[in-house]
Amino acid sequence: MKGNPKDFGFSTRAIHAGQPPEATTGAVAVPIFQTSTYVHDEFGQHKGFEYARGENPTRAALEANIAALEGGVGATAYASGMAAISALVTLLHSGDRVIASRDMYGGTFRYFSKILDRYGIDFTYVNTADLSALEAAMTPETKMVYIETPTNPLMEITDLAGAAKIAHAHGAVLAVDNTFLSPYLQRPLEHGADLVVHSATKFLNGHSDSMGGLLVAASQEHHDWFVFVQKSAGAILGPMDCFLILRGIKTLGVRMDRHESNTQAIVRLLADHPKVGTILYPGLPAHPGHEIQRRQATGFGGVLTFDVGSTEAAATLLNRVQVLSLAESLGGVESLISHPASMTHASVPKENRDKIGITDGLVRISVGIEDEADLVGDLRQALEAI
Repeated sequence: MKGNPKDFGFSTRAIHAGQPPEATTGAVAVPIFQTSTYVHDEFGQHKGFEYARGENPTRAALEANIAALEGGVGATAYASGMAAISALVTLLHSGDRVIASRDMYGGTFRYFSKILDRYGIDFTYVNTADLSALEAAMTPETKMVYIETPTNPLMEITDLAGAAKIAHAHGAVLAVDNTFLSPYLQRPLEHGADLVVHSATKFLNGHSDSMGGLLVAASQEHHDWFVFVQKSAGAILGPMDCFLILRGIKTLGVRMDRHESNTQAIVRLLADHPKVGTILYPGLPAHPGHEIQRRQATGFGGVLTFDVGSTEAAATLLNRVQVLSLAESLGGVESLISHPASMTHASVPKENRDKIGITDGLVRISVGIEDEADLVGDLRQALEAI
């Protein structure tokens, strides 16, 4: 792709940005540069690559691609989403305070509460969908606001522009986990966020065959720091995983459209089913964050949660499905169903789960791209068994 990536549409950028034909052979796919080091032409001269912890062409292509899609000045790739978050929080110092979404991925909460607490970083958890609660929680020590929107698994929606305004007024940066929607549906930097993090394992890769994390910065200063951290700490993403994620991103647009249309069909089934209680999906007009989501994103995504009343009912449903697979993770072409309280959010204390509404009857589905009729039929027969 020649010219400025900003002049092209999303799927064109997803396929081409950061991926010119390989110089030696003209290969259309970025090669897997499986090497640990690079030969210098002569003393003091090299081709921009010295050691693979610091530089790798396959990784550079992925980083350029996601930066173009999110609209950042640059990106860095890591071995997992949690490794990307670990790099993100190197912006903080002992004594700093972080305001974080009260509902978030259990692994992020575990890292914040069990590891970073030991280093003198204070975390306060609030419902960031309530901007007044976010404003009230800010203090002079607050250096970062960290949000998921939608949150995992309660699908709470935070007004990105409003959160950015509050964070910046207090001298803090806004970091957004954009894993659930991907840059195809939501681009937080366009709404004032400073940093975007992804578990690239999920929708970006899309095929459940790779792990990775990505961190995109709006400013050159932040990006340069993360490049330094990436090289110094070494939690880099390997070239094979970079290749797989790049391959997945090429079909991100068409996959996300199918994820969402299948999800809407499942929501219609659940809405009329007597054995289903609360349905949490921002695409529902009654969802508290529906209008905000419509304003700041171009879709509602492929993840939903709903309540069937008890652990026993959830277990019956999970054990009965045939097309959906009982597994953690999300964002793959196959539909995955899980029980947050005992799986993805088991590390969150029960009193915390109860307080925010992660009930024992809550079920989360990452809707894949299978045939709509098969997914709806599978869920219908499984619900009847409750």
